[in-house]
Amino acid sequence: MAGTVRSLRNAVRAHSARFESAIPLIASENLLSPYAKELMVSDFHSRYAEGKPGERYYEGNEQVDEVERMCLDLARRVFRCSFADVRPISGTVANLAVLKALAEPGAPVGTSRLADGAHISSASFGAFGLRGVKPVYYPWDPAKMTIDAAGTCKVLKEARPKLALFGLSLFLFPMPLQEIAPTLEEIGAVGWYDAAHVLGLIAGGEFQDPLREGVSVISASTHKTLPGPQHGILLGETKDPDLVKKLESAAFPGVTSNHHLHTMAALAVALAEQVAFGAAYAHQTVRNAQALAEGLHKRGFDVLAADLGFTRSHTIAVRMAKEGGGEAVAKKMADAGLIANKNLLPGDTSPKHPSGVRLGTPEVTRVGMTEPDMDRIAELFDDLLHKGRSVETVKADAARLKADHTTIQYCFAAGEAAYRYYELVGRDP
Repeated sequence: MAGTVRSLRNAVRAHSARFESAIPLIASENLLSPYAKELMVSDFHSRYAEGKPGERYYEGNEQVDEVERMCLDLARRVFRCSFADVRPISGTVANLAVLKALAEPGAPVGTSRLADGAHISSASFGAFGLRGVKPVYYPWDPAKMTIDAAGTCKVLKEARPKLALFGLSLFLFPMPLQEIAPTLEEIGAVGWYDAAHVLGLIAGGEFQDPLREGVSVISASTHKTLPGPQHGILLGETKDPDLVKKLESAAFPGVTSNHHLHTMAALAVALAEQVAFGAAYAHQTVRNAQALAEGLHKRGFDVLAADLGFTRSHTIAVRMAKEGGGEAVAKKMADAGLIANKNLLPGDTSPKHPSGVRLGTPEVTRVGMTEPDMDRIAELFDDLLHKGRSVETVKADAARLKADHTTIQYCFAAGEAAYRYYELVGRDP
């Protein structure tokens, strides 16, 4: 079995080497800072802490309680909210917690269609199906690349769900929450926002502010535009103690037991770094996405929403029909060191054979790339998919570009981490 272990280690090393020399453009991925990664491999990994700080079912949790309280304080500070729960272990688990808390099996729940960019957790084969709720779909406005506000209000008034989900996995533009909020109030529905993709942009003031625009609850993963660990979070702004109680009991014991203490600790670091660097990081992430979209557009690629400025987020969508379709293009790109994913676009019918690819800039921004680098990446796309340069040549060019960007930015430098971390949560080191 020692040979098996060596093979496992070699496979992981090969994966790491591949990404070190590639241009990662997957919108749902990012990099941990060194200090967050250190806590990921700490003794917290080996421990249990069921319950809330100060109310545990296990002994030996004094430092866990301290760290979790810091994490909660930071979450409330970053998102300017009264409620936070960091026990969900992923974004989908956070979604399940909201469904368990606020929707009974068989109940209607508002959401978007997968072809319009929704996440699979809101599909019948995902968390919605697991909870047994019935999706009520909002109409899509292709001219604005978001849901149609007036049509959505009409659907909500007809179906009268008690829970309405907003948020996408292909998330180019903000949701029209302010236009829809009066309808939510009229029908007595709780507005719920899945911020998995745009959590860091919201925190950095670069997208929209859902809790001030009409929703009560946010669920999210914490490793996309918020460059933290793969974990989940619940956030809310409410004066309803019953709503808080339902969400907390859904988080534990509803959908989690132990909540992966090492990732919770790493999330605390990511939130502290968000306070210090998040606004600058979010700003550059969006600027990079717009620059990459512009670079591809001027080279003849069919980038969606050109007349709207392509995107206001970290994500762009490119229809690759004339280049061979999303599935074939994504595979060729990956072979050439340009790693992204095939993606359904409005009008597509097959998730396995979509017309588009989704590109994101969280990771390339995290390693210090800026607008000129985005234009160079667009040139690599053009070389590979329009000019017929070989996969091997483009891969070598991508590796040369990446070699100049291997240090994680927007995080604490060595020697200041402990001081800044404690300072940001109002405690002495």
